[in-house]
Amino acid sequence: MDLVASAIADPVRRDILEMLRHGPMPAGAIAERFAISRPAVSRHLRVLRESGLVRDDAVGRQRVYALDAAPLADIAEWIARFGTPPAWERRLDALETEVHRTRRDRRASPELPEENTA
Repeated sequence: MDLVASAIADPVRRDILEMLRHGPMPAGAIAERFAISRPAVSRHLRVLRESGLVRDDAVGRQRVYALDAAPLADIAEWIARFGTPPAWERRLDALETEVHRTRRDRRASPELPEENTA
């Protein structure tokens, strides 16, 4: 997971991943879209390849890169833990809602005995 996190930390590499979402591309076509040198783009592609986020195939004299998003799954799961509360928190929220609803119903219905709040 650390290799993947390190790879996606760079904005150029994130842009490359965005490009490859639409399908495989030759290294030259990727490099054309950046204002940095081809060797610099090549280094970025090597980092992405070593992290497992892209794979490359030789097609004639060209290197064609394709996205492999599978390594992002671990990071996505890790990040998701911060976005949703644990199951027990959701259950406590539901219990709190039910307690408030019961109290409201008891106040609204005179035939139900009032709860002892002391």
